[in-house]
Amino acid sequence: MTVTTLTGVLSEHVKAVNAFDADAIVSTFAEDALVNDARREFWGIDAIREWVVREMVGDKVTLEVTEILDHYGDTIVRARYDGEYDKTGLPDDLILTNYFTVRDGKIVRMIVIRNQPVA
Repeated sequence: MTVTTLTGVLSEHVKAVNAFDADAIVSTFAEDALVNDARREFWGIDAIREWVVREMVGDKVTLEVTEILDHYGDTIVRARYDGEYDKTGLPDDLILTNYFTVRDGKIVRMIVIRNQPVA
């Protein structure tokens, strides 16, 4: 089911990312959350904080949400990514899919994937 706006912790998460606010980003995650970004796993709040500081805030990543889907209680967010990261080999219009699981108002799982169109 398509959703038109992000609410709650996911809205807070996107706002914090776009503000380059590491503390606010980290506060959207549960203590024992999992982030999988580019096939790398970051387990727990300490590892997530290091990833946020280095790769999100450090690279000045911004998200422009292009699509939001509800899938059995999980939220799929497609977003246009930009920032000051190495863009070698990436398309000019980089759309990544974020798969979020939220429990008790915190992100417990976030998986970020650059999906390829089905041939």
